[in-house]
Amino acid sequence: MLKQVDLDYINSFSKDTLMEVLDIKCVELGKDYIVATMPVNSKTHQPMKLLHGGASAALIESIGSMGSTLMLDIEKEVPVGIEINANHVGGMSSGLVKAVGKVVHAGKRTHVWQVDLTDNETGVLVCTGRLTVMVVPRK
Repeated sequence: MLKQVDLDYINSFSKDTLMEVLDIKCVELGKDYIVATMPVNSKTHQPMKLLHGGASAALIESIGSMGSTLMLDIEKEVPVGIEINANHVGGMSSGLVKAVGKVVHAGKRTHVWQVDLTDNETGVLVCTGRLTVMVVPRK
């Protein structure tokens, strides 16, 4: 389902975006999944020095959008997130958060992604979320 491309290519879409600011990087592609990482540091902390829920949501939306991009002819169509939810089930104060996004629905006009965020070092679940992407014609 997902086009297999060089990771540098998919990461190049992050230039001058929130993904670049948060240092979100795609590190692995599969046929129906995508893996990305994001550092947990002062850029992604909330005031109590824990991973910010908004940063987790940004990672969920970013990985789903990356994955949907790899299923489309981006000369003709673009993916846009239309709904996201995130359940924060653990905390992190440092390290690297790993996001594994799996496509659970790939229709003509919508894609649904399930994304789990874990502490890269311990494997402990930090957040789980779902993103719905709408496929729209490129203008």
